[in-house]
Amino acid sequence: MYFFDSRVRYSETDEEGKLGIPGIVDYFQDVSTFQSEDLGLGVEYLKGIGMAWVMSAWQIVIHDYPKLGDRIRAGTFPYEFRGFMGMRNFFLDGEDGRRMVEANSVWTLMNLEKGIPARPTREMIERYALEERLPMDYAPRKIAVPAGGETREPFAVGMQHLDSNHHVNNGQYIHMAMEYLPEDFAVGQMRAEYKKSALLHDAVIPSVVQEEGIFVVSLCNAQGSPFAVVEFTRTKKK
Repeated sequence: MYFFDSRVRYSETDEEGKLGIPGIVDYFQDVSTFQSEDLGLGVEYLKGIGMAWVMSAWQIVIHDYPKLGDRIRAGTFPYEFRGFMGMRNFFLDGEDGRRMVEANSVWTLMNLEKGIPARPTREMIERYALEERLPMDYAPRKIAVPAGGETREPFAVGMQHLDSNHHVNNGQYIHMAMEYLPEDFAVGQMRAEYKKSALLHDAVIPSVVQEEGIFVVSLCNAQGSPFAVVEFTRTKKK
């Protein structure tokens, strides 16, 4: 298990003074990146072997949103390798040890030159210590999109959306999708399924649909095929 301690900064909070979903995703991306760097399996290692871990799916369950000034612990660990896929859990705990956020993620290792999935290297298998997965309620990786989506105004991918692999960062799709959430929609769970990488200047055409307690945003290309599908589930009233 790998973790780092932090404190919620003003620059990380939303208009309600909370660490929102994009900020939570940033913490999760950072902690997994730090682990890989410390194990010698980070950005330069992957670049040297022509590979990259690409996000396939997120499931993030929010029990309580960290607030400005809260001291938190961001943690992660891989729990399974399956073929060319890797599964990893994440969590955010409060200073008192209370579990505030827990998450599951599915990643695909890609051979960048051939553009096909690849199996983990010997170094990955040896250095990533697998742990027992978190006892959370695991949702399916694939998201069922309800019928009746409403198309919104297209927009273009900009430089600010890209990561070091030169495609849209997985967290940016969540930023994009949240733009269409109703103001009174309090999110208790976010799921994202990634289907195709969007590149600089690609047109993104959003399609949104809402059912009882669920809001789904499909971020599609000009042909109507999704780059990513993001599902938000309303938090249950206590």
